[in-house]
Amino acid sequence: MPHMNVGELVAIDVHTHAEVSAGGHPSLSAELFGASEKYFKEHPRPTIPEMATYYRERKMAAVVFTVDAEHATGHPRISNEEIAESCAQHADVLIPFAGVDPWKGRAGVREARRLVEEHGVRGFKFHPSIQGFAPDDRMAYPLYEVIQELGAIALFHTGQTGIGAGVPGGGGIRLKYSNPMLVDDVAVDFPDLKIVLAHPSFPWQDEALAVATHKPHVYIDLSGWSPKYFPPQLVRYANTLLKDKVLFGSDYPVITPDRWLADFGKLEIKPEVRPKILKDNAARLLGLGAEERTTRS
Repeated sequence: MPHMNVGELVAIDVHTHAEVSAGGHPSLSAELFGASEKYFKEHPRPTIPEMATYYRERKMAAVVFTVDAEHATGHPRISNEEIAESCAQHADVLIPFAGVDPWKGRAGVREARRLVEEHGVRGFKFHPSIQGFAPDDRMAYPLYEVIQELGAIALFHTGQTGIGAGVPGGGGIRLKYSNPMLVDDVAVDFPDLKIVLAHPSFPWQDEALAVATHKPHVYIDLSGWSPKYFPPQLVRYANTLLKDKVLFGSDYPVITPDRWLADFGKLEIKPEVRPKILKDNAARLLGLGAEERTTRS
């Protein structure tokens, strides 16, 4: 089994998507995938082993997940077990997260516990707009409770989404559910839960900055946008108040880390802050301890 040497990595990408299973099953319906590709431009859909090769060549690690939105979309997800097992085979560069639909109730809670305890999953990805729920809906609270108990991470999509863009009615996707202020209640009611607000949160960037500044365990990842489009207040906070709570994320494969890093290099980020954003903050959040910072034979 390979092991991660954090010291040798140049970056940790906390936001990448498994878009296709080993058997070819896609993570989204054809309608939603088509809309996404029009919005983000057509892109390859690598398998998880191909993702491992891609990141290994760049001396980077990557968090990998899919979204479970079966209740709202009727489309079966990619297996969380498959993602976790494939990441375990490439543990030198891949870190498994999972997608559990909060609408699955007690079954989802049992699954989340099993995925952490038996499959080494480090966190869970929520996409409130696609999953059709408000993050502060008490329906989801039992799932947050077990994630907090197990010390795992809850990563929430925030802001607008390219998924469903241009489809009549947006494919049924409601943008309001991805206002980061809805996650503030979650951070209050689960004070030890580690939370990541994914993406520059257009049109709610100031709300995301407020929540991350106010709540000790709320972080922001920078995925889904080229850094050249980052709102100026996001860059200012990343350089100052939130320098220990902002994380590199690409949204691969829709945005490549190559493109993201090239544009990030042109931002006015303090030299001492760059390594925090690119790797150090994520390593601390993910709990990449001594056993993962040294190479095992």
